[in-house]
Amino acid sequence: MMALTTLANGLRVASRPMASVETVAVGLYAPTGSRYEPERLNGIAHLFEHMVFKGAGGRSARQISEAIEDVGGDLNASTDRELTAFYASLLAPDLPLGVAILADLIRRPHFDAGHLELEKKVVLQELAEAKDTGSDIIFDHLQDAAFPRQPIGRSVLGSDRSIREVTPDDLDDWRVGQYAPGRLVLVAAGKLEHQQLVDLAEAAFGDMAPGPIPTADAAGFVGGNRYERRRGEQAHIALALAAPEWGSPLAYASQLFADVAGAGASSRLFQQLREEQGLAYSVAAATQNYADSGLMWAYAATHRNDAPWALGEIERVLAEVARDLEPRELERARALAKASMMMSLESCWGQASYLATRLLRDGALVEPSAIVARLDAVTLDEVRSAGARMLSGPRAIACVGTKLALAA
Repeated sequence: MMALTTLANGLRVASRPMASVETVAVGLYAPTGSRYEPERLNGIAHLFEHMVFKGAGGRSARQISEAIEDVGGDLNASTDRELTAFYASLLAPDLPLGVAILADLIRRPHFDAGHLELEKKVVLQELAEAKDTGSDIIFDHLQDAAFPRQPIGRSVLGSDRSIREVTPDDLDDWRVGQYAPGRLVLVAAGKLEHQQLVDLAEAAFGDMAPGPIPTADAAGFVGGNRYERRRGEQAHIALALAAPEWGSPLAYASQLFADVAGAGASSRLFQQLREEQGLAYSVAAATQNYADSGLMWAYAATHRNDAPWALGEIERVLAEVARDLEPRELERARALAKASMMMSLESCWGQASYLATRLLRDGALVEPSAIVARLDAVTLDEVRSAGARMLSGPRAIACVGTKLALAA
């Protein structure tokens, strides 16, 4: 059963005991990311995530890794536009170690200037790798086309120039400004008792002073074109439409529309572009919901000469789904969405991640059965209507490999 406790300073502690396992997953989440960054420091949220592992709480980078791996555990982190997470998987008796290290990472990082210069080189290599990978960089171009000149449209990784500008003081200012206890969520799932986690949280975070709650610039889908010419035979193309924000009554209908269009080998885009026409090996569609906006994207990798044709086919298929979606297609998409969620909850990490997502996105713990009920309640007409509404709005178009000079 899910349980939730809020400490006096506002930090929330949530758990899901799992009697059949011998391990535990624990994570510390903050609702922050690249959309909170000033333009000159684009990429600092991701660089911060890297830098805390270079040394924290009196341990060096090597000692942090050894402390976790000495007990057979795993420690990692991730940064997105609206979410940063630090997490560990451990044997159940080692939960105190996991919580202590997570606390050190965001409360007592070292931020040594020499380590920062070394880690900048690592992040710049990560950025270069992303730029060289068409299937990765296409989504940065698409985000920029959808949300031009907005923080949410910028790359999570930042740019060569902005990364080089970051100083140790900038990193500490980011930590103080973004990691107030009232924004933090400590979650754990596996072999544990809730009160045990609360006691560990109180010891590790209870003396943190409340701090200001930062705000992000509002996001608004605008649309436009972005293209990057490259040598080679393949082109990566992506189309985005404005979609509802997280928590909107239309969010589930929009998700199911995207799933019918491009989730799985039975989806219309996969069947049309790959199986029927041989235009692409990789093809998919999905929605991305943010706090105050969202987008639905469709992607395909095709021969550069076929890129305009493939983009036209994507448009055609999406319009057909909105017009003549069949009941059996909706039921298949609904089944895939429910199964994907329920299968992820079979693991400790899936349960912990679910707790954090619900707290930070919905503001409360929501049982998976309630999510299933929401999916089951979406009607055929609502999915068609959601698709038509998205298709009636602006487009964002991105292409890596050739130019698609199409109107947005």
